[in-house]
Amino acid sequence: MATKERKGEPFSIRLSENTDRLVSAEARRTRRSKSAVVESLAEEAARVRRFPGIGFRGDDFNRSAWVIGTGLDVWEVIQMSQEFGSDAALVRDTQLTDGHLRLARAYHAEFPAEINEAIAENTRPIEEWRSLYPFVAQR
Repeated sequence: MATKERKGEPFSIRLSENTDRLVSAEARRTRRSKSAVVESLAEEAARVRRFPGIGFRGDDFNRSAWVIGTGLDVWEVIQMSQEFGSDAALVRDTQLTDGHLRLARAYHAEFPAEINEAIAENTRPIEEWRSLYPFVAQR
């Protein structure tokens, strides 16, 4: 979700005291502005409502969509479906259901750059990883 997009027109909102207190605390904790916190929370909430069964987890700066009930991020489900051979075999040989696959594919169709970027990161050649992290011992 960390894509840079052109900002829309400014508008103002009034938060309840309790919500303002929560947003202010989150802004202090994450060292972001209150508007950045509200924007990220609003986007996650909108995505979760649009795709019931999707949740978000991870660090504040790099949260990822996951398929609730699977333990897998959406990109992992998509990568598995691309590499597994057939949906029937994937459903038969894993704990994924047809519903999990449909949900992950629908999310991927709406946010392909986000998911494809995560898959590309995961499929870097071993030589590239070794050049990035030469201090990691090989077995």
